[in-house]
Amino acid sequence: MDSPDAAPLVPALSPSRAADFLQCPLLFRFRVIDRLPERPSAAALRGTLVHAVLERLFEVPAEARTPRTALSLLEPQWQRLRASRAEDAAALFSTDEEVAAWLAEARTLLERYFHMEQPQRLEPRERELRLEVTLESGLRLRGYVDRLDVAPTGQIRIVDYKTGKSPHPRFEDKARFQIFFYAVMLWRELGEVPTRLQLMYLGDGGVRWYEPTEDELRAAESQILGIWRDIERTARSGGWRPRPSKLCGWCDHQPLCPEFGGTPPPLPEPAPAL
Repeated sequence: MDSPDAAPLVPALSPSRAADFLQCPLLFRFRVIDRLPERPSAAALRGTLVHAVLERLFEVPAEARTPRTALSLLEPQWQRLRASRAEDAAALFSTDEEVAAWLAEARTLLERYFHMEQPQRLEPRERELRLEVTLESGLRLRGYVDRLDVAPTGQIRIVDYKTGKSPHPRFEDKARFQIFFYAVMLWRELGEVPTRLQLMYLGDGGVRWYEPTEDELRAAESQILGIWRDIERTARSGGWRPRPSKLCGWCDHQPLCPEFGGTPPPLPEPAPAL
């Protein structure tokens, strides 16, 4: 019998890992190949909590989808999240006061959501939809769509919640890439171009939306394939080089980064494993 190491690798890519590579090939290596631990983030954990509440909100009858209902869901969802992420919660919060302040920020985000749309008038087709699509090239795309709306007339809308503030138009490329990534997957899965792609920034109530054409989705698919080919070339060469930017200030891996005087660990064997 062949050993597990002899099994062929199935190439797969998600929007977040593609964005990692675009931001910094060395960051991609640290996360995907070395799988180095990272410090938990209070903002990311709050995003997970708010997403969970919004998902559960659409499980109640339409007339009950009110701010009061959403806020009543917050504490139970936090208890579930804290049970499943106990180490993260312990690392982030040392006092009940810190937890209370953090939850207050989550409440503000949920209240702002109701100024952005009326969930009583919506019946999403899917929530937290897991997509996995294999392209003709053999590359497999994976991702989770926050919400998929389908109108009675058949129009498809992909909705992505963001718990931060809307970016300046000069810096919205990352979020646009992510939602077009989802659109490519859905297009290849259903054979239909989504009518609208909508980004909802709960941090300030901003909304970005796009109405993609098939040509735009083909271009996005080509971009995704190009990123994967760059990943493959980098993996073959072992040249996982850092790409310095302002985002380096938030990176947990500075002690191992050559840009900051560090040395990456040896690549695991057999290398590279994507």
